[in-house]
Amino acid sequence: MLYTVLEASARLRVSRSTIYNLLRDKRLKSVRIGASRRILAESVEAIIAEGLE
Repeated sequence: MLYTVLEASARLRVSRSTIYNLLRDKRLKSVRIGASRRILAESVEAIIAEGLE
């Protein structure tokens, strides 16, 4: 399953900026589909499991 940046931010209850920071720090994994970025659900769930710090 893939999330958009907005869906991932809603799931984690953080801002879009935080999502982009997590992507930059390689704590979230994503794929590009055309011009869009999709975030792997497994990486979102891993952040939830470890606790967002």
